[in-house]
Amino acid sequence: MSFQQGLSGLNAAARNLDVIGNNVANANTAGFKQSEILFADVYANSVAASGTAAIGIGTAVAAVQPEFAQGNINVTSNPLDMAINGTGLFRLDANGAVSYSRNGQFHLDQDGYIVNATGAKVTGYGVNSAGSIVAANPGPIQVSTADLIPTPTSTAAIGLNLDARETSITTPFKITDASTYNKATSMTVYDSLGNSHTLSTYFVKTAANTWSVYGAADGTAISSALGTLKFNADGTLDTAGSSVPFSVSFPLTTGANTPLAFPLDFTGSTQFGSAFGVNALTQDGFTSGKLAGYGVSNDGTILGRYTNGQSRGLGQLVLANFANTQGLQPLGNNGWGETNASGQPLIGTPGTGSLGALQSGAIEESNVDLTQELVDMITAQRVYQANAQTIKTQDQVLNTLVNLR
Repeated sequence: MSFQQGLSGLNAAARNLDVIGNNVANANTAGFKQSEILFADVYANSVAASGTAAIGIGTAVAAVQPEFAQGNINVTSNPLDMAINGTGLFRLDANGAVSYSRNGQFHLDQDGYIVNATGAKVTGYGVNSAGSIVAANPGPIQVSTADLIPTPTSTAAIGLNLDARETSITTPFKITDASTYNKATSMTVYDSLGNSHTLSTYFVKTAANTWSVYGAADGTAISSALGTLKFNADGTLDTAGSSVPFSVSFPLTTGANTPLAFPLDFTGSTQFGSAFGVNALTQDGFTSGKLAGYGVSNDGTILGRYTNGQSRGLGQLVLANFANTQGLQPLGNNGWGETNASGQPLIGTPGTGSLGALQSGAIEESNVDLTQELVDMITAQRVYQANAQTIKTQDQVLNTLVNLR
């Protein structure tokens, strides 16, 4: 009599219960991927045996493979919590040892690196001094908390409508006399130290469809007219007849680079028979700013928000995908390791190729279906009992043979 079939069935059922138990234990582990056990029948190899008459000698565990199905996404209050919606894994670096994970529960360490609960650093691309992403070999991402240095104004533009119904003024322009100009507006510009200055522009209609533009910096008139605006009969700007863009230049006494000079463009301005109105004021300078907060966009870019109203890229996360994710080796602590069976990692930014997008302020929950696991647990228990019964029956048969007289 052979007890091998029943014994192998008991071992297989016990392994199945182990897998189910591990799934249930990690039902609340963020980013956990449930495993499935695969069984295979076992036959003894014999040259003389007839294939049609062969009787199996039990079962064996062929593999325990992870199921990388998408888990539910749960919103959190931590901006550095990240959930992958789609395929891909986070790439982590622990003192040079690279691992991969679906658990996006991250925070900053004392050095500004984005790390997980075990201290492994999230990898991605860094930025240059201008805040532009530099795509190179992925490395640990360090969020800089340094102040954003000021940038002087190098270009400015005004978009407005001048009222065609205004009457011409022949009196010489005087900044303190409102009767010497028709309309005025102002904008803020910045010097190399980040000091703000008020640039005022005054518009004087000198003839039909013709306007002279004067300027003042911090209330002090700029010595001569900035230029002339001429308009076509349909109210659009005559760029050929106008001296745009104007060259603005005025001295500084703040210790910054002097003079502050930049072009002032009026492209898009109009002269219609409607009230004066400013449609746009733009300039590219700003004062210094402190990091006020940060967030992560769907493509993995970490955007810093500064107290001066500016935003600047601080880095970009990368994701990795594998030709055979089920070939990854589980390392514990929600980590997976590359193997020959998994193939080499395919690295890219979120949302490119086959990689999923990121959702900031959220985590991916475990994909364990507790209902299914409990049903599978009952089935595994029944299978274990059935195999135990076969051993019991074999024992009874053997006992009958031994007691034959």
